[in-house]
Amino acid sequence: MPRVTSDAAAHIGRRIAERRRQIAITQDELAAGSGIDSSNVRAYENGRAMPSVHSLVRIAFALGLDPGALLEGLTLDLFAAKAHDGRRQRA
Repeated sequence: MPRVTSDAAAHIGRRIAERRRQIAITQDELAAGSGIDSSNVRAYENGRAMPSVHSLVRIAFALGLDPGALLEGLTLDLFAAKAHDGRRQRA
């Protein structure tokens, strides 16, 4: 089943990628430092998947951040799922 993206997943993914680049580590290094599979790290950064709370905490610590820093700017309206054709679906 294809993953359904959301603006929230994309927002968190951008924050992860920005911090990772800021501290000059690769996705594979982040994966190793967090104990999360590199394919999942890529999916999170690309906004194709939403990390669980457990994964979010592990990633944040590997990036030297408080977990809340990855959620900064997140709002409820970002959680509306997007259909693959770009239209929003209502929950």
